[in-house]
Amino acid sequence: MVGIAGMPEVRLGDDLAALLVDALGSSGLDDRDIIVITQKVVSKAEGRIRAAAEKEAAVRAESKRVLRRTRGGMFISETHHGFVCANAGVDESNVEEGAVVLLPMDADASARKIRARLRHLTGRDVAIIISDTFGRAWRLGQTDVAIGVAGMDAFIDYRGSLDEQGRELHATRIAAVDELAGAAELVMGKARGICAALIRGAPVTFGRGSASQLVRTPEEDLFR
Repeated sequence: MVGIAGMPEVRLGDDLAALLVDALGSSGLDDRDIIVITQKVVSKAEGRIRAAAEKEAAVRAESKRVLRRTRGGMFISETHHGFVCANAGVDESNVEEGAVVLLPMDADASARKIRARLRHLTGRDVAIIISDTFGRAWRLGQTDVAIGVAGMDAFIDYRGSLDEQGRELHATRIAAVDELAGAAELVMGKARGICAALIRGAPVTFGRGSASQLVRTPEEDLFR
């Protein structure tokens, strides 16, 4: 796994796949590589920017429902995508002064678009993960998770297999795309100007998949 350095500041309308190809240079891509790219650059390219003065209005507009408001004024929201996160994903880090950035309208669709464009430019069949930083209600600290996926299964599914004692596993599905997103953050960081990472040789299943598969329905949510 390596960070993809050298991408310029992303602006509205930029071709992210072309920028990735230029940044990779002679190292290029192989079939079954995985590209992890941060939500911020996808949102910038798609014009999901608002004035910082409109932040609270943006949070409310991006929220399907507000679950809680903390004493510090933070909203814990369910977004229209089904994600439960702080301030409906509206954030002001790594964006120009006086602005906030919103989540992509449909990050799975964004991932599919980048994947298709990379295949057109390089002939390579790769998978795409769009990552964002989420807190956890039950643990301190944040980790990156997948909010958009294309070209790979979101899970490594152990259901129906046997553990070392020969007992059948009934519930274990590892959220592989979240693990890869979190690992990729280690080579990107939040303040190094590296917005993408290349993963090669991951033991995952390539094919159709989406981040929407990871979202629990309200009926399955253990906290509501």
